[in-house]
Amino acid sequence: MASSAPQRHYRAPCPGCGAPVEFKSAQSTHAVCPYCQSTVVRSGEVLQRVGTMAEVFDDHSPLQLMASGRFQGQAFTLIGRLQYQGPQGRWAEWIALLQDGSSATLGEDNGAYVFTRPAAPGRALPDAAHLRVGMTTAVDGEPFSVAANLQAQLGAAEGELPALPPLGTPFQVVELRSSGGEVLSIDYGTQPPQVQRGHAVRLEDLQLQGLRDDASVREEAARQFACPSCGAPVRVQLSASKSCTCPSCHSLIDLSAGIGGELRHAAQYEPVEPLIPLGSTGQFEGAAWQVVGFQHRTGVEAGDDDEESFGWEEYLLYNRQRGFIFLVDASDGWSLVRPTTGAPTYKPGTPNATYLGRHYRLASRYRAETNYVAGEFYWPVQRGQKTGNDDFEAVDGKGILSREQAPGEVTWSHGQRLDSAVVARAFQLGEKAGLFRRQDAGPVSPGAGVGCGTVVLILIVLVVLLVLMSNCSGSPGTGYRSSGGSWGGYTSGGGHK
Repeated sequence: MASSAPQRHYRAPCPGCGAPVEFKSAQSTHAVCPYCQSTVVRSGEVLQRVGTMAEVFDDHSPLQLMASGRFQGQAFTLIGRLQYQGPQGRWAEWIALLQDGSSATLGEDNGAYVFTRPAAPGRALPDAAHLRVGMTTAVDGEPFSVAANLQAQLGAAEGELPALPPLGTPFQVVELRSSGGEVLSIDYGTQPPQVQRGHAVRLEDLQLQGLRDDASVREEAARQFACPSCGAPVRVQLSASKSCTCPSCHSLIDLSAGIGGELRHAAQYEPVEPLIPLGSTGQFEGAAWQVVGFQHRTGVEAGDDDEESFGWEEYLLYNRQRGFIFLVDASDGWSLVRPTTGAPTYKPGTPNATYLGRHYRLASRYRAETNYVAGEFYWPVQRGQKTGNDDFEAVDGKGILSREQAPGEVTWSHGQRLDSAVVARAFQLGEKAGLFRRQDAGPVSPGAGVGCGTVVLILIVLVVLLVLMSNCSGSPGTGYRSSGGSWGGYTSGGGHK
C-alpha cells in the first residue's frame, strides 16, 4: 500500500445510517457512505447528508478502491471513483491520494489511461462555447489543440471525492491536447472550472498493487444475457466492453447503460468474415494481444461526386496491462496504430502536420463510415456512424498519422506500417501468408534466377497494362482505400471525456 499522507485521518458517523465514514485526504470535501450510499459533505468536524448517490456501474475494471502504486517516484492510493455519462457512453475517473497529501486523477483515455494533476489555468478561462473543436489556444505559452467539447453529467461515485457537480445535471467538458503528448481537461461542472493536466501512463508502469485479482475479473466479466433481437445467449468476456455483437444474428448491442437495463440493438446483414478470427492472440511490441473486436469501414474521397467507395478493416487488440491498439488491414498494407495522448501541430485544411518532432504530409482526405462490426468494443460503436478523416504519411517514410473528426471531438492516431509476413507470423498463421499479402510486397529485384532483362520486360508490361486500364476506366479511385486507415475517436476508439 502507499504510505499514509502526512496528515490526520478524519472519521465520523454517517448522518444517514450511522456507519463510519472516513476521510484520508484533507482535500476531500465529499464522500459516499459505503453502506447506505448517502452523499455526505464535510463541514468542520461534522458530516452533513446532501442526498443519495446512485450505485456505480460495474465496469469490471482491474482497478478498485485502496489499490496503490507509484507515479514519478511517489506512492499513491486510489480513494475515490467518479463515473460520468457522455453522449457516447460512460467513463471513469479514479481519485488518487499521493504520499505528500496532494491529489491526482487516473482517468480513462482512448482505451488506455492518463494520470493528471490539478493545474492553475494561468489566466481567466473562457466560456466553454468559445473553445471550438479543432482550434488552437495557448496554455502557459504552449499551443494546445481543442480535441473535444461535449456535454456530460455525473452518474455515480464512491469513496472520497473532490467538489462535485450536481448529480445528473449536464455540464460542459473541454479537452485539449499538445504536440508534446500532454492532455489538459477543463470541467465546467463546478465554479471555478476544474483544470487537470497530465500524460498517458501504462498500468504496468505504475507498479500497482491491490488490484482485483484475475480470477474475479474473469468471473465477473463473463456476463451472459439473452440477445434482445433473437434471444440467443450472448456472453461478454472483455471487462471494459461497452458494445458487442450477437454471435447468432450478428445484431450490434449497446451495453453502455448496463446489462440489467433495456438493451438497445441494431440489426446487421451481410456479415463480413475476419481474416484473423476473433479470440486469436498475436505478439506485437513484446506483448501478447488478443483480437476482441473487428469492424469493416468504407470511405469516399473528399470531393468525389461519383461516390465510389473504398474499404478497409480494423481489428481491436487488447492487453490487460497496456490497453488497446488497432491492427488495420488496407489495400496498401497492414498498420499497427493507437490513439495519441497529445495532438500534432496542425492547422485544419493544410497538408502538413508535425508530431513528436516528425513531419507528416497529407496523403488522403475522405468521409468514412462504419459498415459492419463483430466482437466487443470499449466504446459504444454504431453501425452507419460517419466521420471526416485525414491520413498523413511521414516525410521520412517511418510513420503514419490520422485525424478523425466526429461531432464534438477530434481524435488523432499514429503508428507504423507492418510487413504482411510479420502480421501472419504474429498470429502463427504462416500457412496462410498468401492471404495476408497486400501492396506492401517489395519490388522485383535482380538475383536468384531473375535477370535484369526480365526485370525490364516486367516493367514494360506493367506500364502497358496501366495505360490500357486508364483508357478503359471512367473514373479513378475505385477499389479499396489507398492509405493507412482511420483510428481513434468515439467512433473507433472512445475518449477520455
